[in-house]
Amino acid sequence: MPTPVQGLLGLFWQNQALRWMQRRYGDVITVRIPVIGTGVVVADPDLAKHVFQAPPHVLHAGSQSPLGAVLGRHSLLAIDEDRHLSQRRLLLPPFHGRRMQGYEAIIEQEAQREIATWPEHEELAVLPATMRITLNAILRAVFGAQGAELDALRRILPRQVELGSRLATLPQLQRDLGPRSPWGRFLALRAAFDRVVDELLAQARRDPRLDERSDVLALLVQARHEDGSPMTRDEVADQLLTLLAAGHETTATTLAWAVERLTRHPEVLRRLEDEVEAGGKALREATIREVQRVRPVIGGTGRFTREPFALGEWVIPAGVMLMTSAVLLHEDPRNYPDPLRFDPDRFVGRAPETYRWIPFGGGIRRCIGAAFAQMELDVVLRTVLRHLELQPTTARPERWRFRGVAFAPHRGGRVVVRRRTVPLGPAEDRRPALVAA
Repeated sequence: MPTPVQGLLGLFWQNQALRWMQRRYGDVITVRIPVIGTGVVVADPDLAKHVFQAPPHVLHAGSQSPLGAVLGRHSLLAIDEDRHLSQRRLLLPPFHGRRMQGYEAIIEQEAQREIATWPEHEELAVLPATMRITLNAILRAVFGAQGAELDALRRILPRQVELGSRLATLPQLQRDLGPRSPWGRFLALRAAFDRVVDELLAQARRDPRLDERSDVLALLVQARHEDGSPMTRDEVADQLLTLLAAGHETTATTLAWAVERLTRHPEVLRRLEDEVEAGGKALREATIREVQRVRPVIGGTGRFTREPFALGEWVIPAGVMLMTSAVLLHEDPRNYPDPLRFDPDRFVGRAPETYRWIPFGGGIRRCIGAAFAQMELDVVLRTVLRHLELQPTTARPERWRFRGVAFAPHRGGRVVVRRRTVPLGPAEDRRPALVAA
């Protein structure tokens, strides 16, 4: 097909086109994409493993990423090799160990505050609500923001992330033609973001109890490179923006898909409610994994060949983008029996196989916030189930809608809820929900 036609398929019928191409051509498919150029789609788990395990000097993910222009040149998503590993080491500590337990309380508070505003007995789209939950949780847990700075970031970041996600794949629009041009508006939002980060950094450096704080910004202020030097102001700002961009919309969209799937599978919903009442979580964790399998919000991950790369029976030349498709891997009956069926029991008591389940990518570039995202999904879903009854529906499944970054439910994950008079859960844990502010 002509390149423009392939580009249109990628924008408007991406998943349908991939499924058709796999049926016609197999598990390795060459495509031509406007702006990016030649790409090779990979839909075989053994070849996906080979891609993810390739040396970082052979396959790059950052140097040619369109995200560098909108997230900053220091962003973890825009750098490679030793520089990427160095920044990754500095960002890992906040997402492990006891610090994660502190983040749970923040997320539960934000979830309770938001669902307290949901109207009863009338249909609502949950995606805007889950976007607010994940935004506020990240602003508190990652940025350590409160007061005026929290309010400012709430105003700036949704517009900045939405505009940036659209401009990332349109380099022809990345020219400052004045304050009313798309790139001019984006630069103004970035400047406003930087001013707030400067204030947060100044507050952190003045804080005599900085070492007691658990927010990511405070930890980055104290982090040191291998030569003992601190992170620069631009490094901190770019990584904070990256963590928000990577974890805000994706997690919110997965939550919207979870609601959409559960209202169409009332037997799973009832079992989840029973589990919450008993204080368990095995089925809930399995349900989250199954939602991520059947509705991956990111279609796949990309790597650029820096030199000829052996892939199965082929040698891929330099300058080609290798795209490992989560959609095709997750829907392959060779990987999952009856793959289109929503069945959380696939993952009860068993972890997904690494290269057949890739909502977070893989290898040394696997999403650094994966554990945080899974914890956030679990806490928000548990909180919703404890305090609200989700009404089952016989409506048809919502179609996939591409939002520039994530694949979301076409109608936002619409649902009707009823508030519980007594929250679910063990007697000692039946705390009432927060009232709406």
